[in-house]
Amino acid sequence: KSSVQTIGEEQIQNPYTELLVLKGHQDIVRFLVQIDDCRFASAGDDGIIFLWNAQTGEKLFELQGHTHKITAIASFSSSDASEEKKNLILTASADRTVIVWDCTSGRQVQKVSCFHSTVKCLTVLQRLDVWLSGGSDLCVWNQKLDLLCKTSHLTDAGISALIELPKNCVAAAVGKELIIFRLIAPNDESEAWNILEVKRLVDHQDNILSLVNVNDLTFVTGSHVGELIVWDALDWTKQASECNFWDSSVHSDAQPEIKLSQSPNETSVQHLTSDEECVFAAVGKGIYVYHLQMKRVIACQRTAHDSSVLHIEKLPNRQLISCSEDGSVRIWELKEKQQLPAEPVPTGFFNMWGFGRANKQANQAAKKMQETTAVYFLELVGDLIGHSSAVQMFLSFGELGLATCSADHLIILWKDGERESRLRSLTVFQKLAQNGDLQLKV
Repeated sequence: KSSVQTIGEEQIQNPYTELLVLKGHQDIVRFLVQIDDCRFASAGDDGIIFLWNAQTGEKLFELQGHTHKITAIASFSSSDASEEKKNLILTASADRTVIVWDCTSGRQVQKVSCFHSTVKCLTVLQRLDVWLSGGSDLCVWNQKLDLLCKTSHLTDAGISALIELPKNCVAAAVGKELIIFRLIAPNDESEAWNILEVKRLVDHQDNILSLVNVNDLTFVTGSHVGELIVWDALDWTKQASECNFWDSSVHSDAQPEIKLSQSPNETSVQHLTSDEECVFAAVGKGIYVYHLQMKRVIACQRTAHDSSVLHIEKLPNRQLISCSEDGSVRIWELKEKQQLPAEPVPTGFFNMWGFGRANKQANQAAKKMQETTAVYFLELVGDLIGHSSAVQMFLSFGELGLATCSADHLIILWKDGERESRLRSLTVFQKLAQNGDLQLKV
């Protein structure tokens, strides 16, 4: 029997009771990126980008310009003082090009074809009004797609992920290494942009798969063999680490030496997200909540899904959403477990051998620990069954709902059924009132 937690049909806390299926892609849909409050873009292995309305599910534009699969996507707003604010998206492809698209017109603004290898990641630095592309090189570009500066060839593996750090720095994942670069903007003394490599962090034992910013002081990385490292974002020193997600010490009812699996894929940190208090990690088939101040895992679901968890996000109401290779999307709630009072140590045999005193002290220490440490658990509150293949990622649009994309070539918009029903009723009443068919009886 599968150890994955299940939930019945009556999901009281799950608002997503309606769905819209969006068709258009001809291959795996890997990326969703939010443009504004009600628009998003989708992209994947067919090389096509679609723009959608998150409220209605309407297809706004079909953007064709790449000849191979999309490898990275990012959205940004132009801040040219002479023009109106424009919403743009950047797309990188295995055809070794990057294209900038105008989200209002759906037109191609610019195309760059000078890359020596595939661009694997794109990051927009709004404050500096530039964007970065990462592959075998790290390149800095302005909005007009002028190349401002670039690094020399790094490795064949190339940069797989990038995040922005304070003081005009970025962290780049290159295999097992984390390289810190500083961007030097032009000033009175220098008229050109420059990139300086300032530090290489080699604490990970395997390839870094995920990076996330927590705040201006902290960022976190996760690797293929289940290592999570918390870093100081200002001096790039290691603050804490968690290398044993299979350690069962967070469960009082579990054996201490149980492990998830010997397979590295089972402990691979596929995705990280965070708030100011915790980091939420997708590790193998499980999801884990790591408390930054306590420096430990405070809650987990080792088998949250039947297959690897690919994406995880936190919602404002203490809820998490996770999606998996098994085609499922699940909603979890972080709850505090009710503590039972510590049991008194039995007297008798152990006292004869002098164990009573030690056990009494240990029991008092355990009781004190219980008083000071809250114990949490993740409860399954919703199961969204709609996709027939691996769900790659999702976007939350708050009250407008949730968008998911999958290897089944589909995008699904999950809607709050009660809200949609109210909106439909309101629309009917408004039409009746306009036509004069609605007469109020006194």
